[in-house]
Parts: sequence; C-alpha cells; structure tokens
Amino acid sequence: MPRALPRTVAETAALLAEGGYVADHDLATTVHLALTMRRPLFLEGEPGTGKTEIAKVLAGGLKRRLVRLQCYDGLDLSAAAYEWDHARQLMAIRLAEAAGETDRDNLARSIYTREFLLERPLLSAIDPDLPPAVLLIDELDRADEPFEAFLLELLADFQISVPEYGTIRATEPPPVVITSNRTREVHDAIRRRCLYHWVDYPDAPRERAILAVKAPEVPEKLSAEVVGFVQRLRGTDLFKSPGVAETIDWAAALRHLDQVELTPGAVDETLGALLKYQDDIAKIRGAEAARLVGEAKEAASAG
Repeated sequence: MPRALPRTVAETAALLAEGGYVADHDLATTVHLALTMRRPLFLEGEPGTGKTEIAKVLAGGLKRRLVRLQCYDGLDLSAAAYEWDHARQLMAIRLAEAAGETDRDNLARSIYTREFLLERPLLSAIDPDLPPAVLLIDELDRADEPFEAFLLELLADFQISVPEYGTIRATEPPPVVITSNRTREVHDAIRRRCLYHWVDYPDAPRERAILAVKAPEVPEKLSAEVVGFVQRLRGTDLFKSPGVAETIDWAAALRHLDQVELTPGAVDETLGALLKYQDDIAKIRGAEAARLVGEAKEAASAG
C-alpha cells in the first residue's frame, strides 16, 4: 500500500534519509512543499549532483511505482505518452470484416478503445486504473522545445487528451520530479508550473555524510581526504567538474585498491574514476595532483 505523504519538513527529510539521501534543509523544504501542494518539482543543476536520485528515493519511501521518462533529442508523443497499437487494430478490422461487419463507423469506433491504446510513461503515471506512481521526467533539457508544449496540459491538470478516445485524468495526481542539466534553457511556462530548486555541489561536511551513507566501507580518514581533494578540484578550471556520483565511485575505487589514505600515486592511477575527459586528467595528473593531495591532507587533519 502507498505510504501517506509526510506532514512536515522534518518528516520529509527523514523520508529522504531513510532512502540514503542526505538533503540540506532548503532542499527538504522544497521537496516537502512540492508534495503537499501537489506541484511538480523542477530540479536543475550540474550532472551528478543527485537530482534523479530524489525521485527514486521518493518512490521507494512512499511505496509507489517509479515511472521514468528519459528525455532525448527527437522525443515525441508516441514515445512519451501513448500510441495506438496499429497491428492489433488492423487485425481487429480484418476479423470484423470476415465476420460480416460492414458498418465502417462501427469499425472505426471499435478500434479506438482502451484495449488498443499503448501506454507510455506519461500516460502510465496518471492512469487511474494503475497503482499510484512517482513520475520522473529526466533531463528535460535534452528534449526538443516543442515537446515542452505537450507537457503543459499534464503539469497543469494531470490529464492527457487523446483525440480519438477522450481525456484520461489522474484521480490522485502523482508527485512529479523534472530534472535538467541546463544544457539549454527550459521554457518559462514549464517553470511557472513547478517549484524550483538548484541542486548544487554539497559542501564538505555534507559530502562526507553522503560518503558515509553511500560508501560506508571507506575508512573515515580516506573519506575526509577524498572529500577535501574533490572540493578543491572543483575550484580548478576543468572541462567537467566531478559530481557527487564520481566522488562515491572514486572513494570506492580507492578502497578496492586497499588504500587507507590518499597518495599522489594512487590519485594518478585512479583519476579515470573521478574525471571523465582526458584533457582534465592530463591537467591534474602529476604535480597538480600532489599539491591537491597535500592540501586535502592538511584540511582533513585540521578538521
């Protein structure tokens, strides 16, 4: 059975924490308001900062289906919302004609019924005949701008109009999480229908708390040095700064190599777990990595 929505910000923060998500107070407040006001939650920020994970944690914590629409260039209505099962419709027409049905109007009406309607993520999320869901519209900025116009009806009224069939409306609006990596600007009409939060890189204490939850096998000393290194690395001029996901992967990789503390050699050997572009790796490897290791160790000792 679905779980009741949290009644307070503290309960929302606890719900996220149960799912292993370490949220600051501002984010927990925005998530809480989105749930209680039944407004879509628009999360924007750099890749790897935990935007998608919020929807996953909410679905698990609220005991609801996670319905995910992964956006991409060229995404259209048939892939996002619904399409008709043309093969079954054609077969139904042939069977009806073989049985002596000659009324074309009756034939047309008979093939535009629910049994021939193929549900895609958006329609599945609001289908009143299915269990409650959490809808994740992931990386909306990757979809074409015209696709956003279709979303307006869904986000405003939690319904989808199918011209040949009618309007399908949610009896209980699902929590909606929309994410964007800001590769392009999402239209104001979408933003106005949502509550907005910029998901930034965490500060050092919160990133250490995240590591403690997501990679508990990493020793405390190594965790502190990893976070200190990554925090300083984000201040350098890189093509792509590492996100929290990369911090977790890197800490786990170091632990798999039986490292208990950072060394310049270990950093050089494992930078591919942290940085994803060769130019960035070449820039950091060597003297720069050694300098950052020294600063991270000093900060960890002081902390």
